[in-house]
Amino acid sequence: MNIILTEKVNNLGNLGEIVHVKPGYARNYLLPQGKAIRATKENIEIFEKERSKREEDNNKNKSEAEKLSKELKDVSLIILRPASETGLLYGSVSTRDISKLLKEKNLSITHKQIVLEKTIKDLGIYEIEIKLHPEVGKNIKLNVARTEEEALIQEKTGKAVVESVEENNDDSIDPKTIDEISIENLDGDKALNEISSDNDPNHKSPKN
Repeated sequence: MNIILTEKVNNLGNLGEIVHVKPGYARNYLLPQGKAIRATKENIEIFEKERSKREEDNNKNKSEAEKLSKELKDVSLIILRPASETGLLYGSVSTRDISKLLKEKNLSITHKQIVLEKTIKDLGIYEIEIKLHPEVGKNIKLNVARTEEEALIQEKTGKAVVESVEENNDDSIDPKTIDEISIENLDGDKALNEISSDNDPNHKSPKN
């Protein structure tokens, strides 16, 4: 399917280019997202008439995105979440959570501009991509911790404050095992006493 790109699309082309893509890619992604229109004769004629205006709008939006990118230069977010000792969150961190934190810093960024390959489900330090414009992106740091104190430690070390599986498997003995060991020792002591009694001529067996 031939389409006209209404904005730059990575690995595909720039605004105004006519490119050929698979129908599914166009119908399921490019067209619904407004990143392209069908390259029909009518659409091509309309686009050519609007090209100057579209390019002007694009340059304006790109300029505004670049300014916002500078505001994001030193932005570092901390989000507190309850988690297990191994760092697994009791819940998750989504793009909406991150967007909310940014808005609290007076940075108007929607959750759709935040790029997450997958939902965050573990403690740690993350590099989050913010897509401000098809041609402008910015990465910010996200620190997911249980407490403010642990967030500071993670900031210094760059690692999540968690216990490894090995640390959890310590040398403590299960109470059930202790009982079994005690029974074995008791049986051993009883047998030893019986042997000693048999060899002791002065030993008197208890009366029934």
